[in-house]
Amino acid sequence: MMKKKNEKKNILKIENVNKNYGDLKVLKNNSLEVKKGEVVCIIGPSGAGKSTLLRSINKLESVKSGKIWVDGELIVDREKGKNKLDKTSKELSKIMLEVGMVFQKFNLFPHITVLDNVIMPQTVVRGVSKEVAKEKALELLEKVGLLDKKDVYPNKLSGGQQQRVAIARALAMEPMIMLFDEPTSALDPTLVGEVLKVMKDLASEGMTMIVVTHEMGFAKEVADTVVFMHDGEIIEVGEPKQIFDNPKQEKTKEFLSKIL
Repeated sequence: MMKKKNEKKNILKIENVNKNYGDLKVLKNNSLEVKKGEVVCIIGPSGAGKSTLLRSINKLESVKSGKIWVDGELIVDREKGKNKLDKTSKELSKIMLEVGMVFQKFNLFPHITVLDNVIMPQTVVRGVSKEVAKEKALELLEKVGLLDKKDVYPNKLSGGQQQRVAIARALAMEPMIMLFDEPTSALDPTLVGEVLKVMKDLASEGMTMIVVTHEMGFAKEVADTVVFMHDGEIIEVGEPKQIFDNPKQEKTKEFLSKIL
């Protein structure tokens, strides 16, 4: 899937982000810029800090130091563990609505239907009317190929179907950026393709996406940029062809030689 390179503005910027768990450094001075409409795939061995970096962008993890901007708005500014950000929680919450996230585990509400799972966040968080939220939910369930399952409860769905509902739910919030944290790793291999197809469709529509993944075929085909992380650090950043065919760093070569 070829997409034209364009000189679009940065929609996400990460600068010198560090995070520790006690004495363990899990993120080491990471910086990255993502342009509007760009698909970035983050690859690397388990324990490299990929998911922690993603969760730091979404403020699910608190970093020790560094800065993060979303659409030009500073959302993280920390130094030596102290917050330097001059924004109210209400201001921050509004900005963070622009960042959607899909997790390994689907986190659907088991006691309500598929349709209500997609309606509820819109009405509760965005304050959208039930009628408008329902219309958007039906549209998105059709988009992910699950309109016929709208009245079903999540436990009646396969893992792949549940993950597609989770994607529809995140999209319903109309985020500028979608974060995917290994969205296929909890799935049976036979169900991976249906989720990747939805993600490929989103990419072709110009959704800005940052995807932590072990699916190298997806990264090769869909990513504009591939980021390789090792031991808490971004080691190499480049276009898929360069990273997969001609990696510059030894750690990248070593990793890819084991999995390709």
